[in-house]
Amino acid sequence: MSDTQSATANSLSDNATVEQIGEILRSHQSFVLLSHVRPDGDAIGSQLALGFSLMAMGKSVRLVNEDGLPENLAFLPGSERIETPPAEPLDVEVAIALDTATKPRLGDGALHAASKAKVWLNIDHHVSNPKYGDFNFIDSTSPATGQILYDLITQLGMPLPAETCDAIYVAVSTDTGSFQYPSTTAKTYEMAADLTRRGVNVGEINSKTYDDHPYRRLELMRALLNTLERSEDGVLAHWELRDQTRIDLALRPEDSEGLIDVIRAIRGVQLAVFFEELEGGKIRVSMRSKDKRLDVCKIALEFGGGGHALAAGIRMKGPLEEAKVLVLAAIRRRIDEVAAGAV
Repeated sequence: MSDTQSATANSLSDNATVEQIGEILRSHQSFVLLSHVRPDGDAIGSQLALGFSLMAMGKSVRLVNEDGLPENLAFLPGSERIETPPAEPLDVEVAIALDTATKPRLGDGALHAASKAKVWLNIDHHVSNPKYGDFNFIDSTSPATGQILYDLITQLGMPLPAETCDAIYVAVSTDTGSFQYPSTTAKTYEMAADLTRRGVNVGEINSKTYDDHPYRRLELMRALLNTLERSEDGVLAHWELRDQTRIDLALRPEDSEGLIDVIRAIRGVQLAVFFEELEGGKIRVSMRSKDKRLDVCKIALEFGGGGHALAAGIRMKGPLEEAKVLVLAAIRRRIDEVAAGAV
């Protein structure tokens, strides 16, 4: 068995079967679909993709996200169906968590909204996912939850309306850096080709995804560049966003989406870190690696975070200065271990 086959086997062990998931989707009538706080393209795209497929089957579906719909994804057909959690729990049979590594990341309001559900289904691609659902389908070898849903929907013969096709494309495109990250496979391109044949307008959807940013995002970039630091050996780069800057620029959470790739792309940099001050004194840490030996998921796990080998995150207590010292020290230890050939 190859390393890839072994990883796939491990990631799918203890999973529900495709047939079991199909039975859940067919035999129940009412669903609430959830995704993580501060949702990205894979989170919202996955909700819309599965949601509209279920609606095409005649199911009753609510699409709930703790923070609602990001402005940058409002172009997606059907995105107006994304709602913030209602005050009272929803009368639904099944709750489906999508692209969410741990249950608390769904948010307190979303969890309350789904609290009447009798069945919890957990579909995700994060290697750190502890399988918190009654039924779980976790494939950490998949580049995006959107691709997992494409496989499930097509294997189960579920409908693929236009809203689902567009949403899957955006989900996978955004989580693979527009099909550039190492997680992208031939299967990913085959999926994209099939979606294109089904009517996805690649030029239009890519333009709306990547070439339509508000001016404040450029102001944010300028502020971040003023905080940029690089290690003496050039392997590590990091920058930071203070809460006051967020207030001064009237930033939205999605404005910083993908900006870490700017410093990740610096020649010689193998690991990039983005530190953000959040309301309430919490610190959000985003990490990206170019080298699987610099496994940022393992570093994140040291602080209660998680993710993937090449992309992971942490939420930890502040202040920012103390969080930076702790995280950068852990990263430096890992870099030194790799340099010494200890891994």
